[in-house]
Amino acid sequence: MTKQIIFAITLLVTLGTFAFTIKRIVSFFRFTRSAFPVKDFGKRFGVMMNVAFGQTKIFREPVIGFFHALVFWGFCIIIFGSIEMVIDGLTGTERFLQFLGPVYNIIMASGDVFALLVAISIIIFLVRRIFFHIKRFEGIEMKKISHIDANIALSIILLLMISLLTMNIGYVEYKSLMSDPPVGIFPVSTLIAGLITGGHTESFRLMYEASWWTHILLIFIFANALPYSKHFHVFMSVPNVFLSRLDPLGKLPNMDSITREVKLMLDPNTAFTAQAADVPVERFGVKDAEDASWKNYFDSLSCTQCGRCTSVCPANITGKKLSPRKVMMDLRARMKEKGPLMVKNGRDFNDNRSLLRDFISEEELWACTTCNACAKECPININHPTLIIDMRRYLVMEEASAPGELKAMFNNIENNGAPWQYSADDRLNWAKDLEMNVPVMADLFARGEKPEYLFWVGCAGAFDDRYKKVVRAFAKILTHLNVSYAVLGKEETCTGDPARRAGNEMLYQMQALQVIDIFKMYEIKKIITICPHCFNIFKNEYPDLGGKYEVINYLQFLNRNIDEGKLKIDSLSLKNVSVTYHDPCYLGRANDVYDEPRAILKKLTGNLIEMHRNKSFALCCGAGGGQMFKEAEKGDKEVFIERTEDALKTDAKVIATACPFCMTMLTDGLKYKNKEEEIKNFDIAELIAQSL
Repeated sequence: MTKQIIFAITLLVTLGTFAFTIKRIVSFFRFTRSAFPVKDFGKRFGVMMNVAFGQTKIFREPVIGFFHALVFWGFCIIIFGSIEMVIDGLTGTERFLQFLGPVYNIIMASGDVFALLVAISIIIFLVRRIFFHIKRFEGIEMKKISHIDANIALSIILLLMISLLTMNIGYVEYKSLMSDPPVGIFPVSTLIAGLITGGHTESFRLMYEASWWTHILLIFIFANALPYSKHFHVFMSVPNVFLSRLDPLGKLPNMDSITREVKLMLDPNTAFTAQAADVPVERFGVKDAEDASWKNYFDSLSCTQCGRCTSVCPANITGKKLSPRKVMMDLRARMKEKGPLMVKNGRDFNDNRSLLRDFISEEELWACTTCNACAKECPININHPTLIIDMRRYLVMEEASAPGELKAMFNNIENNGAPWQYSADDRLNWAKDLEMNVPVMADLFARGEKPEYLFWVGCAGAFDDRYKKVVRAFAKILTHLNVSYAVLGKEETCTGDPARRAGNEMLYQMQALQVIDIFKMYEIKKIITICPHCFNIFKNEYPDLGGKYEVINYLQFLNRNIDEGKLKIDSLSLKNVSVTYHDPCYLGRANDVYDEPRAILKKLTGNLIEMHRNKSFALCCGAGGGQMFKEAEKGDKEVFIERTEDALKTDAKVIATACPFCMTMLTDGLKYKNKEEEIKNFDIAELIAQSL
């Protein structure tokens, strides 16, 4: 009974302390903003089983991922034994769960085996951290205390496994000496116990008791230390995965407050309608911790600080200040600093500090290419770009602060309907001198005709001299296939994508609603795009504003027609030419279009060579997130040079691309490397057009 009383008091202290800590953290959530509605529970459960319990994203680094998966799976099994220990401690029973019979034997045997496997894995982790220089464990955000924290947590886990094994060894050997069969099966402990000779019954009983108390007390200490540690993810990772954004990575959340503002401006009947007096004025974007959504803050608490996000960030790889891990760590640190003050003084409390600038600099934010490599890599589905974009939104819409080149881009979109200073009257210049006629939507409608597809040319296709060739090539293919299509010509305007990625949500929505009105006028249902950025924004983001269409990327369209035998290509046209393919971020990671371009290229050439960073691991070209229209932040090298070097390592003679931004950046990279004469950069549409 004494043991039960001591245990009950210890458990109460543990639970009380843990409840106090969690209550404190939960109190901070009430200062955050709303995020997406949590629904689609079936889909969420599937994501949780796949990513959290299946550890699928951990295996993106297969070797070390395997050892981490062993630790996770081991915890999932061993926790049943820990629950039994709590019950035994409170009730005075021994092996309370033994009524489970064969299931109990499986649980105990698995836990015993996993205790050894987890211990081995933790030793490997400690050796890597202490004796090896792992680049992703370093960084300006990784202070000395961060490394101490990680080593202490790993050491406690190791002690937990050692105490569990010694407890099982003591139990097995004690029962053996008492000629009493143990309850449960303990293969590893039985094997080790068999190597021990000359022990006394009482010695093994004491070994069992001491290890039992050591193990359970370590669990209680560890549980209360976790909320203050990077290892809080032990508790937070599974629910964070369950609460993942279910949208494609390429989709940014819509700002409904901006939608209301824009619709007020566009509707003269409501333009001067007074806002309700009880509606608080909402800050645009994120300046401080309380402006972040509850999901952003949940992400920051769940962050494992593993550095996988930062290790694949093109900005960080090329020596720039941005570190996606730091962004999450800074949000957690800022809320830890300001949260208690807001609890005491209210949400409007101002300590003259903020997440923006005091923790995260503008230079870091503007270095992001929104390539989503960080979000793709994160093993617990943290989405870093949404927070980065929200901070850009604050800078642009609240402070009118942005790099000068981006401000010029905003002005061009407002005045010319394009990121560059070209007139809308020039939008059909690419079609001049073509051997076939390019149908224009307005002309067809005037004749009472309605084409099946709208071919969305895009700003780069209309105005960039190099990409005009790609548009001409694709138009040639459409004509060859006798496809019913038309272009908007002078009526086409920017989708608003560059403005949105650069933080100008208001300009984006004004452009988007304008485009949606044009589509509505022409009753457009199907859209073919050649620009991945246009494809992504039509497919994923326009539906939030009422624009729902069947959006087809030109590679999907081409591959389907090749498979159906409608588009016949000369398979010998590139027979002896080696080709490598660069995955555009907004086709690949953003929308999972990986197979179609490769299927087409394999039909064109028998010598398709992959870069070492390909498909979902592909490095960004460096132009996304508004980077196309501004100078890059300071670093060791430009992102496009890093990616060009990836391509050059393949020794391929042709670099195939499928995005106007990527084509520009890789062409510049080849010029920088003085390789433009011997290595060519073609769009896949051009390669097909050449083979017809």
